[in-house]
Amino acid sequence: MGLIGLIRDAVDAVGGLIVAVTSFLTDRFLTPPLRASLAHLEETELRTLTGDARRLKAGSLWEKEVSEAAELSSLKPQLDELGVPLYAVVKEDVGTEVQNFRPYFKGEIFLDEKKGFYGPRERKLGLLAFLRAGVWMNGLRAFKKGFMGNILGEGFILGGVFVIGRGQQGLLLEHREIEFGDKVNIDDVIQAARRIS
Repeated sequence: MGLIGLIRDAVDAVGGLIVAVTSFLTDRFLTPPLRASLAHLEETELRTLTGDARRLKAGSLWEKEVSEAAELSSLKPQLDELGVPLYAVVKEDVGTEVQNFRPYFKGEIFLDEKKGFYGPRERKLGLLAFLRAGVWMNGLRAFKKGFMGNILGEGFILGGVFVIGRGQQGLLLEHREIEFGDKVNIDDVIQAARRIS
């Protein structure tokens, strides 16, 4: 193994330790999520962002149907086959942000002005995000795929993905971001969608 191999291993070990300690320390300041309840989500008021602006209770979206953009949109054919619609809920509509998002998302987009889908306890990562290696790696991955962010709007609230069954079937999947760019497992989304009755 030689001296260079030992030095490389030592640098890798120290780097891994620094990443682990930084993640541990920034996790201490991150508000832990509360599980969302179906009742909480159902009562969230949404506003459409296309055509005639209309307001509706989120529960109306899954009375007969269900609820990361490009990757989730890749599931659209499978979801259509299952009779499961794909929706996005955004927290703000600043400048052309939503219009720039549309090419990556194949479902209907709703605005949640009161941020009900970001609760019941809103979670912000804040400036500590810049200390997390995962955030930098996720940002680099997105940049390499051609996804560009912006510096408009709030920018610190963590999001998530829900799969919600019809009627009172409830939450079949709840994924909350741990850090920016923390994506849901696509296989979990499809498995949950298949359980919708």
